[in-house]
Formats: sequence, structure tokens, C-alpha cells
Amino acid sequence: MTIILIFKIAAVGIIVTILSQVLKYSGREEHAFLITLAGLLIVMSWIIPYIQDLFETMQDLFSL
Repeated sequence: MTIILIFKIAAVGIIVTILSQVLKYSGREEHAFLITLAGLLIVMSWIIPYIQDLFETMQDLFSL
């Protein structure tokens, strides 16, 4: 995992938080929820390959 990925995740978190708060204060809670969900899906799509690699490494380590 590179430091760039951590910065990307932090940037998405900051942007999603700001957009979510703006939408909540303007009375659009449904849109704020969708923005939060979209941010979560984007970050998960970046992290899933690393999690898969972790499980493969653990499987090779324990020879399961």
C-alpha cells in the first residue's frame, strides 16, 4: 500500500464530508446519503485488491 492511496482516501473523505454537510444543511438528506455511499464505494473499489492480496498472502503463509 502506497502513501498516495492513503492521501487519496483522505481526500475523498474530506470532499464527501464537506458535500454531505452542505447537502444536509440545504435540506437534501437523501442526496447527502447518496454522496456518502458513492464515496464509500469508491474507496472500497481501491482497497479490495489490497485485501484480496492480504488473504492470498495469509493463505500462502499458512498453506491452507
